[in-house]
Amino acid sequence: MEFAYDDRTVELRQRLEAFLTECVYPAEPVHHEQVLAAGDPWARPPVMEELKAQARERGLWNLFLPDARYGAGLTNLQYAPLAELTGRSPHLAPEALNCAAPDTGNMELLAEFGSEAQRKQWLTPLLAGEIRSAFCMTEPEVASSDATNIATRIVRDGDHYVINGRKWWSSGAMDPRCEIFIVMGKTDPDADRHRQQSMILVPRDTPGVTVRRGMRVFGYSDAPHGGHAEIDFTDVRVPVDNLVGDEGTGFAIAQARLGPGRIHHCMRLVGMAERALELLCRRVLDRVAFGRPLAEQGVVREWIAESRVRIEQARLLVLKTAWLMDTVGNKGAHTEIQAIKIATPLMAEWVIDKAIQAYGGAGVSQDTPLAELWAQARTLRLADGPDEVHRASLARRELRRHS
Repeated sequence: MEFAYDDRTVELRQRLEAFLTECVYPAEPVHHEQVLAAGDPWARPPVMEELKAQARERGLWNLFLPDARYGAGLTNLQYAPLAELTGRSPHLAPEALNCAAPDTGNMELLAEFGSEAQRKQWLTPLLAGEIRSAFCMTEPEVASSDATNIATRIVRDGDHYVINGRKWWSSGAMDPRCEIFIVMGKTDPDADRHRQQSMILVPRDTPGVTVRRGMRVFGYSDAPHGGHAEIDFTDVRVPVDNLVGDEGTGFAIAQARLGPGRIHHCMRLVGMAERALELLCRRVLDRVAFGRPLAEQGVVREWIAESRVRIEQARLLVLKTAWLMDTVGNKGAHTEIQAIKIATPLMAEWVIDKAIQAYGGAGVSQDTPLAELWAQARTLRLADGPDEVHRASLARRELRRHS
């Protein structure tokens, strides 16, 4: 593995760093003020469209897609340091670059598994940033950490499928520009447990679709990520052409979608931790307690040193995983994908927590980004599979090597 960034990555990093400094960081308080003024926690403030226009002008658009037909054509290894930078402002930068979940995973899914008609109708406007999308897999009535538990039914009825079920934590669904849901449900409950599920496209305005409520994350609306919703599907009818792939392939498609999504989260988490460490250092150099700067306190220096070690460890594992995904494919990198999904959120959560501690009351207030960063890092220990599921799977793989 080559550790040095290639020329294209270096040039894009320089452009992205300038975009963050000149546009994104100054927009953070503006975004917050515009959301408050709107009186709707899921409102889409005008500043976001301004950022998206500026990103496109600078050639910073759809960087996440390795398929050059649709995106920048970057490898995972090239994209990793760029995604890390967007993690420094995770509520603004990813969407500004059209690189925000769940749209990234949904675009990858449509690009790989969607029909030509599905790509034309939904992928094209998603790539242009004209609409947003939602991913509907998790359900409130079952332990969705085991995706085979999914109970939503998708039943063939002539030229249509009829969908019944309830979803929650449907990422992206609260965005007022969200026009399409990708729904996972069971088409054949009697098939092999990994062949029971299918994926289907449901336009938001289809009769029978009811968005019951927005879900808050530690009290936050999480609107910059499109928000999360609880949704009822009651006798929802969509044409058979809305099926993604074939019946029974939903579980496999979900796993193919979640692999890149997991590493994208981890790339951004490294950036979140870097920003938290930077804020920590600035705070303790400026703040005086008990007659000397906080930076001279031994425990604070321990936090700083340990943070640097943990960040570097996580970054190297993320880069190794990206390299493996490029060279041997997602399946060949399965162990490493699970490892970073376990390690990186824990790392970021720890570093951000120490920055919060250094800031005292300000650290848990709205006056710094730290509380929101912590909430996001903690949430990512559940999203795309909880720690325990990944640990159990990783342990089984390790044991098989010695049995």
